[in-house]
Amino acid sequence: MLHTVPAFDRLGEENAFAVLARATALAAQGRDIINFGIGQPDFKTPPHIVEAAIKALRDGHHGYTPATGLLATREAVVRRTLALTGVEVSPENVMILPGGKPTMYAAIVMFGEPGAEILYPDPGFPIYRSMIEFTGAKPVPVPIREENGFAFSAEETLALITPKTRLIILNSPANPTGGVTPRAEIEKLVKGLERHPDVAILSDEIYDVMTYDGEKHVSLLTFPEIRDRLIVLNGWSKTWAMTGWRMGWSIWPNGPESANLYDKVRKLAVNCWSCVNAPSQFAGIAAIDGPQDEVEKMMAAFDRRRKIVVEGLNTLPGVSCITPKGAFYAFPNVKKTGWKAKELASALLDQAGVALIGGPDFGVLGEGYIRLSYANSEENILRALERMERFLTR
Repeated sequence: MLHTVPAFDRLGEENAFAVLARATALAAQGRDIINFGIGQPDFKTPPHIVEAAIKALRDGHHGYTPATGLLATREAVVRRTLALTGVEVSPENVMILPGGKPTMYAAIVMFGEPGAEILYPDPGFPIYRSMIEFTGAKPVPVPIREENGFAFSAEETLALITPKTRLIILNSPANPTGGVTPRAEIEKLVKGLERHPDVAILSDEIYDVMTYDGEKHVSLLTFPEIRDRLIVLNGWSKTWAMTGWRMGWSIWPNGPESANLYDKVRKLAVNCWSCVNAPSQFAGIAAIDGPQDEVEKMMAAFDRRRKIVVEGLNTLPGVSCITPKGAFYAFPNVKKTGWKAKELASALLDQAGVALIGGPDFGVLGEGYIRLSYANSEENILRALERMERFLTR
């Protein structure tokens, strides 16, 4: 019998893919399934971005690229960062990766080991906890509470730091809740972190421009006092509907005073994925530097859907939903339905043909909630709400 190392038995999963597989299988049997499970825009990548990749292929960009990414792609990220945050970073701090997860993986394996503690949001993206447990570190959940608008509490976060804490993971705008943490709370957290200079920060900002109702994303890059221990995760997947392109970027501290984090992730790239494919990187440049009309149209559509979803969910028996301020998720409270969240999500898929994700798939504090991705048409949203109402009424 083969024996693998115990770390692999600690790996979790992202159940959104399991729900997608189940929904696809039911659809293949002829069932009419409305999928609110997977977290990806339902829009196509804008045409000028696709054309940039095609041109790159025709121009002969078929070979390896630097492990850190093409200089031109990193410079495009520098331009976008300056435009959005007012912060100028060097291309030597920018890493191009095959999606957002490699940044999580790299940051967590750098700081996670037996005896260490890593703080992460709960409910939050499930890969955070999975990777922490993989390293042998202790995952310490930071409660993300509905009564706070699903923003993290600086006071609660700081109170969880111990001498064993190596890394804090933050996410705003957030998956799965759609919560956006206000500037005052972020400022309070940064101020408190001055007492913990040996704790690194991973800020997942993949939904940075996806905010509503006048909310503004506050990047942790705008706080110079933590720049020497800050890793910022971002990418192309959500903003430009490029999930399948597998294109992410991150901004890392560089130099001996920052434990050479950037060079460590470069070496990890060389060992794990070598580099990101060249045509996608040219597409990434076109996404950042090209017209943003399609992004604006997509966000306007998400905003309309968000309002329909929240209004509809709040009419369902036993369901209440606060208005999400970011991303494209609603996280309704289903405690009064009498169902456990995962059982409800499963029953809605099997009996009503509506695919959702149970809150516990995002952490122990997700019980009592389900996640609905409103990356679907207004027509399908209205049809799904009707099905949910019939099911819950029955």
